[in-house]
Amino acid sequence: MTKFISVGKVLNFHGIQGEAKIGFSRNQEEFFCGLKEVFVKERDEYVSLKIKSVRLHKNFAIVKFDGINSIDELLEYKGSLLFVEENTIREALEEDEFLIDELVGLDVVDETGQKVGFVIGVSNNGANDLLSVKTKSKRISLVPFVKAIVTDVSLKDKKVTINNIEGLLE
Repeated sequence: MTKFISVGKVLNFHGIQGEAKIGFSRNQEEFFCGLKEVFVKERDEYVSLKIKSVRLHKNFAIVKFDGINSIDELLEYKGSLLFVEENTIREALEEDEFLIDELVGLDVVDETGQKVGFVIGVSNNGANDLLSVKTKSKRISLVPFVKAIVTDVSLKDKKVTINNIEGLLE
């Protein structure tokens, strides 16, 4: 069964020709502009929308879909999440990039291999990604996802190794 991952949301219409104002994740302009097709979920199935053109406007994408030529035709999609097949995203990932779903739940260990917590989420502060790590003491610490601190990610071993510098987790 094909897995779909959300890549944006139809926020509103743009102009009267059926163009959509799309919100998407920060720093994903190149990926989003390269898409030829997205899916919307209608009831329990994913329906394809072919992308005719994409242009960036401020922090949004203005997208023209094939077959949608007026505001009325676009309005049914307002507020809809846009999805792509998981394989489309995997093909665009660099060697040291991961899907958030892959990281959540992984154990976090220090350089000695001792478990110090586990990943409960991933966020971005504008400069870099942050791992939300729940420690043994039940505190949540934000760990910058940079090579100097996160030294290894092993999906096979289900663990993230960090350079646990003083004050990072507590």
